[in-house]
Amino acid sequence: MLQFRFSWALKEFCKPNLRRLWKTSTDNTAAAGGCASSYRRSLCTQTDAANEKRRKAGILPSLEDLLFYTIAEGQEKIPAHKFTTALKATGLRTGDPRLKECMEMLKITLKTTSDGALDRHLFKKCVQSNIVLLTQAFRKKFVIPDFQSFTSHVDQIYESAKSLSGGQVADYIPQLAKFSPNLWAVALCTVDGQRYTAGDTKVPFCLQSCVKPLKYAVAVHDHGTEYVHRFIGKEPSGLRFNKLFLDEDDKPHNPMVNAGAIVCTSLLKQGVSNAEKFDYVMNFMKKLAGNEYVGFSNATFQSERLSGDRNFAIGYYLKEKKCFPEGTDMISILDLYFQLCSIEVTCESASVMAATLANGGFCPITGERVLNPEAVRNTLSLMHSCGMYDFSGQFAFHVGLPAKSGVSGGILLVVPNVMGIMCWSPPLDKLGNSVRGIQFCTDLVHLCNFHNYDNLRHFAKKLDPRREGGDQRVKSVINLLFAAYTGDVSALRRFALSSMDMEQRDYDSRTALHVAAAEGHTEVVRFLLEACKVNPVPKDRWGNTPMDEAIHFGHHDVVTILQDYHNTYSPKETTADSDKETAEKNLDGML
Repeated sequence: MLQFRFSWALKEFCKPNLRRLWKTSTDNTAAAGGCASSYRRSLCTQTDAANEKRRKAGILPSLEDLLFYTIAEGQEKIPAHKFTTALKATGLRTGDPRLKECMEMLKITLKTTSDGALDRHLFKKCVQSNIVLLTQAFRKKFVIPDFQSFTSHVDQIYESAKSLSGGQVADYIPQLAKFSPNLWAVALCTVDGQRYTAGDTKVPFCLQSCVKPLKYAVAVHDHGTEYVHRFIGKEPSGLRFNKLFLDEDDKPHNPMVNAGAIVCTSLLKQGVSNAEKFDYVMNFMKKLAGNEYVGFSNATFQSERLSGDRNFAIGYYLKEKKCFPEGTDMISILDLYFQLCSIEVTCESASVMAATLANGGFCPITGERVLNPEAVRNTLSLMHSCGMYDFSGQFAFHVGLPAKSGVSGGILLVVPNVMGIMCWSPPLDKLGNSVRGIQFCTDLVHLCNFHNYDNLRHFAKKLDPRREGGDQRVKSVINLLFAAYTGDVSALRRFALSSMDMEQRDYDSRTALHVAAAEGHTEVVRFLLEACKVNPVPKDRWGNTPMDEAIHFGHHDVVTILQDYHNTYSPKETTADSDKETAEKNLDGML
């Protein structure tokens, strides 16, 4: 059976149309006194008829038009709020830097309209500069296709964790003790830039130990793995994060304990002043966060420096063991260490940082490469084995994802190739991890197959947000046939845009073309035949074709359309799977 070839149709619409070129030339001739010959007059007539036929059939000349008709759902205009609402449903934000041109043009265009709505021409003008991203979004080609369904599950997990009341807010740094224990926020950003937030996501807080993997990544990015690990080990210590203890080579065990983080700080931008080092790291953090909020809490910095006796002791111990690069000013390095711990973020900006790690070093919302693959791989490896203090083994066992916690209540969680998540709630358990954050991460992996080993063969099935639901095929058949039954060409366009197989059959082996022919919907029949290139002669379980249906119910216009198309139809010798795969590749290649 000939499968859906919508990508072929799109390709045909987007390449130069020779008949249109002929029509232009004949129009010019007509302006001088009509077509010069009977051949040209015939060509003019055929072209006009063909264009009219294409227009009536609803065949679409561009991706912008496809997008318009998908959102408009049969209306002549799209209200601006309807477009932005549909956009947000995909997970994209109107403030996304990648949509800057589209949103700016939308604002300018709306000033010229009285009703706040866009016709096809104005809509095309607004979206054309970002059409690739928008088409991917509305075709559900992002890493989380059904983003609304996924976030509804996340909402439930968030609310469940919100009810927890255990834990104590860290008080050994006076500024941290001022935070309310009721604060609770979760933000996520996928590798495609889909965003979700819940709770107090705009409240700034200090990264504290969550900065450790980030500055380690910067060090490896700048110097390479071999150089960095001359000074720092790679093993979990099995001890408290602030212990005065080194490995058998007299090196800190890893960059996630205080000793390792202090040495790592000494490797950043060597040979320049602390001010230049701090500016350098801050700029790096802003790039990781896609230029979203990254600040600095001077009060926390001063508070940490005054109460940092343990870290000063670690610093002197490291100096005595010659753990620093030659010529390092230990006191100056500790100052910078405290400063970096006092960098402020919000849950929203930190989720983009985590997503940059999940995306192999590319920031999802700017597209900029911030870190090289080596730095990202090493960072995620150490976060997985050493990132959660003395709970690292338990976390790797139950959650199975790279993460880093901090005493301010944050947990930076990375789902490689999928998303980054930031959880923040100040109350901590006895090991220094956020009580609500740990519960959220555990529940998320219990629901979704994000654990590193959830995809093993014969493993218990969990929800996979990266795929559409298991009943999607059943729903798609019902929706497709119902749209054909009601004559809803707009819905059919939307299905075609999302690469739905327009030749799907129900339990009686009836296709959308069968239904449309039986109901006499000429525009639907034209769209399925001419735009989607479906097989015009499929047989149902009783051996009836769409032609038989049209004849039986007396729809002579449909009979004529089917006969005309059948005369020019030439089926390809191909398998269903290969044809579907080719169609997908063609459309994706064009995008």
